Amino acid sequence: MREGYTTGACATAATKAATIGLLTGAIPETVTIHLPAGKDATFTLHQRCIDDGAVLCSVIKDAGDDPDVTHGAEICARVSRREPLGIELAGGVGVGTVTRPGLGLEIGGPAINPVPRRMITDVVIDAAGELLRRHGLRVEISVPAGAELARRTLNARLGIAGGISILGTTGIVKPWSTAAWRASVLQGIDVAVANGVTHLVLSTGGRSESFARRLYPALPEMAFVEMGEFTGHALKRAAARGIRMVTLSGMIGKLSKIAQGHFMTHVAGNQVDPAFLSRIAAETGADAALVAAIAGANTARHVQELARASDRPALFVRIAALVTERSRALIHDALCVETILFDFDETILARVSDGE
Repeated sequence: MREGYTTGACATAATKAATIGLLTGAIPETVTIHLPAGKDATFTLHQRCIDDGAVLCSVIKDAGDDPDVTHGAEICARVSRREPLGIELAGGVGVGTVTRPGLGLEIGGPAINPVPRRMITDVVIDAAGELLRRHGLRVEISVPAGAELARRTLNARLGIAGGISILGTTGIVKPWSTAAWRASVLQGIDVAVANGVTHLVLSTGGRSESFARRLYPALPEMAFVEMGEFTGHALKRAAARGIRMVTLSGMIGKLSKIAQGHFMTHVAGNQVDPAFLSRIAAETGADAALVAAIAGANTARHVQELARASDRPALFVRIAALVTERSRALIHDALCVETILFDFDETILARVSDGE
């Protein structure tokens, strides 16, 4: 599948073109930058404009075959001279503003991550050369559709207001990569810790998170992290950051995988195992007919329906207990773990904390 480029790479390319245009009066149609991944990439400029002593250039982000929310977004850089020496990096329209600690960025500053900051600064130094000994330069990054795009990201929860983040550690977007999602989960935990949260609710999906929110109305929004598939990564990060308690919120499909010891729960990595669930059913006193029916079930939801129809709540309690036990073992009992197994209608099928 086709790779694409990060918002940080696009902002860097636009900055390089605008800097060249400011210094020479001629804006190139394409620019080549060196990516942190170790290779060069050439970008075609979308907008090239000299206006009132400044130069504005833009690049249309191509995320390749990745379903990135910023695919097709216009990433702009406006470069102008300023009186103090040095390079000023600013966020314009559509670039979020940092409002909370824990992101590794200055509160009140633009949400431009460290690697893109370095990339942008490096191309300005390279293009401007000796001029920087006599003049300062201001670089303003903007994304016209950024505020709208940000509504489809986790930015608001992380404490980034008004727009998207300028991201990227390699400059390259790998199609269908889980790296960005995993990074956002870990960053969400870091933000919660930096703001004094000691009880995290890690949910396997949006629905189970909404159920847990109603169960814990007093917890702040940042205490809720949709961990998705990354249970193991999230638990280890929470333990490393000193969180005292974690509530794992989910439904039978994902939680049954964790109960079996699988802490990466993507369907492609491992399937729901009816044989495992049938053994639990047998251990908790189910009759032979139910055990056989569960062994032949085609989905976790089917298992749940069979257990509920046979009035076997002990099956759900055992699943939740195993999730708690396996999670505690993974992090060497570094924090308290509670597991809540929800039905699809918000009914709590089981709720197990340490020692239960």
